[in-house]
Amino acid sequence: MRLGLLTACLPGTPLEQIVAWASGAGYAALEVAVWPDVPGRDWEASHLDVAAFDARQAARTRELFDQHHLEISALAYYENNLEADQGRRADIHKHLRRVIDAAELLGLGLVGTFVGRDVTLTVEENLRLGERVLPPLVAYAADRGVRLVVENCPMEGWHPDGYPANLAYSPQLWDWMAGVGLYLNYDPSHLTWLGIDPVAVVPAYADRILHVQAKDTEIDPVGRNRLGVFGNAVARAENPWASGWWRYRIPGLGDVDWAAVVEALRSSGYDGVVSVEHEDPVWSGTEEKVHHGLVLAQETLDPLVRTTTVQT
Repeated sequence: MRLGLLTACLPGTPLEQIVAWASGAGYAALEVAVWPDVPGRDWEASHLDVAAFDARQAARTRELFDQHHLEISALAYYENNLEADQGRRADIHKHLRRVIDAAELLGLGLVGTFVGRDVTLTVEENLRLGERVLPPLVAYAADRGVRLVVENCPMEGWHPDGYPANLAYSPQLWDWMAGVGLYLNYDPSHLTWLGIDPVAVVPAYADRILHVQAKDTEIDPVGRNRLGVFGNAVARAENPWASGWWRYRIPGLGDVDWAAVVEALRSSGYDGVVSVEHEDPVWSGTEEKVHHGLVLAQETLDPLVRTTTVQT
């Protein structure tokens, strides 16, 4: 296994600077964020312009990474592929195809995304919708030697009542995803607050886990006792991403047992990248804070990831 990071936490920093910093900080890979560069959406990182990406830019990108002894683990475009607005959905699919094209030019086999959800429909209706609209995207990727890996984030902030809006949040739905040709970008942080044991699920889904994201979750039992597992229900629109009883943290600063998670992955045969997804509010707000958070993550995970022996 190798330790990487998702570049989305540094949306205003050029890719060249991220590559140089990550290499110096002991990282081995980058999961490169490639959202479209849209005015007014500065929180979305666009570290490669996939709309204008060509063979020459691919060669330059590979040279940049080679110079710093880094690899690209995947391209990242986590959007709602079942968006209710069909015009918006078409735009998302168009950009996802461009991401896939860029991955092919770079010789990459993985593109990260979401299933998503049409929040006007029931879960069952969404599954039938997904069975119609997702296979063409899977086929488009397969024709280019690329597989789509879906992060198991509930994306509850997309739903007006805070219910899951990315239908990839549970092992039951991972079984459904396999049926439409989607793989898993496994992130234990989401499983932790959902009450799913992130270690126990690994062996059963080892053949579907093609990429791993590393994020931690800090649980507040007092807040959960007041709000319940569904989180804050009052004036939710003011901050749709604040549950009131848990928050994401840097690996090592929350409740995930990283030694057990990494060992479960290793024992199940996973030998890919573990990509730090930095969404810790404590270590955010400035580039310096983000860098410090990434250093903390590296210090926690690198000794675990680099271990080569498996206890039997």
